[in-house]
Amino acid sequence: MFRMGKEEIDAVARVINSKQLFRINDYAREVDHFEEELSAKMGVEYSLCLTSGTAALISALAGLGIGPGDEVIIPGYTFMATATAVLAMGAIPVIIEVDDSLTIDPIEIEKHITQYTKAIIPVHLIGFPCNMDKIMEIAKKYNLKVLEDACQADGGSYKGKRLGTIGDAGAFSFNFYKIISAGEGGAVVTNNRTIYQRALVYHDGGSAFRPFAKGLEFPIFLGQQYRSNEITGAILREQLKKLDDILTDLRKVKNIFINKLTGVENVTFVRSNDSEGDCGTTLGFAFDSQEEARKFATYKSGDQGVDGWLPIDSDKHIYCNWEPILNKRFGHHPTTNPFNMPENKGRLMDYSKNMCPTTLKLLSQTVFISMNPDWSEAEIDTRIQCCKEALKK
Repeated sequence: MFRMGKEEIDAVARVINSKQLFRINDYAREVDHFEEELSAKMGVEYSLCLTSGTAALISALAGLGIGPGDEVIIPGYTFMATATAVLAMGAIPVIIEVDDSLTIDPIEIEKHITQYTKAIIPVHLIGFPCNMDKIMEIAKKYNLKVLEDACQADGGSYKGKRLGTIGDAGAFSFNFYKIISAGEGGAVVTNNRTIYQRALVYHDGGSAFRPFAKGLEFPIFLGQQYRSNEITGAILREQLKKLDDILTDLRKVKNIFINKLTGVENVTFVRSNDSEGDCGTTLGFAFDSQEEARKFATYKSGDQGVDGWLPIDSDKHIYCNWEPILNKRFGHHPTTNPFNMPENKGRLMDYSKNMCPTTLKLLSQTVFISMNPDWSEAEIDTRIQCCKEALKK
């Protein structure tokens, strides 16, 4: 979360004063309006607000019709929820390498496609756009669905199109650590009416009793309970108004770093699939060894440090630390565990901690510096000077 203030406070007060906190009401309909505004912002036909980014991924996969017997390709560098969502559908996540952009490697995608592959989930982690041209080309070639995990890339873009809107569906997160936030929350976006309707029914266990039930193109099925509420909707409406300004300022700060560090000895930036569409939340430096990376990340000059961090240390975002998945433990009962389902016999689930060595090497030799859209010019200059000293030494 970057910017929150009086506008959000007033929005929450508006909902509380209305005494209409439940999403389904005939009063302010904050969540309904947020969905309309999100669709307009992203340039899509349909948006669905949910309780979290994980709920968005799960509901989107339901919308895509993913189920037992299916394989879904995901990168080894992402939050575990990407894999969790696939398993929630009874399908099997196929975990593959990232490339030097630290996003899913298109070459590896094609290597891992089998007769059981039904979908690809490219993850735009820390606002880095995936190579969507190549991914969509592969998806078309093999008749696969594409669900963009844009949970860490709210509002980003790839070649002029918003991330999350290029594939068949996209998922966003609005938890505390995201670009815009309501503490928790998520959304699904799509231009496909069937995907939207399936996700809509799946996210609301009471769909059979909702007004929209009469307009569905298929019989109601029972889903889960991922329905949002009016306080979340009201906050997100205000946050959405700030999204583009936040992205503009993040990109401005990141570009200043890049421009002033370009040409400095020993500097190599992490390659971007679209530097203009990149959300600007994070600047990546590539090194030849983990030792060099750590020296740079921890360098201090007086009171100012580089304040870098190595993605290899972000345990929860690296496949080798997904202990429940590596050990094939999902759910509370053995018969509900997709790894035990007869439909999944023979699927690609031979996991090990070292199955993606390129990913582990890249993550151990990379340093990230988190950008702040509200840094002053003096703060930016001081931090850049510290980076220059660190690189020289």
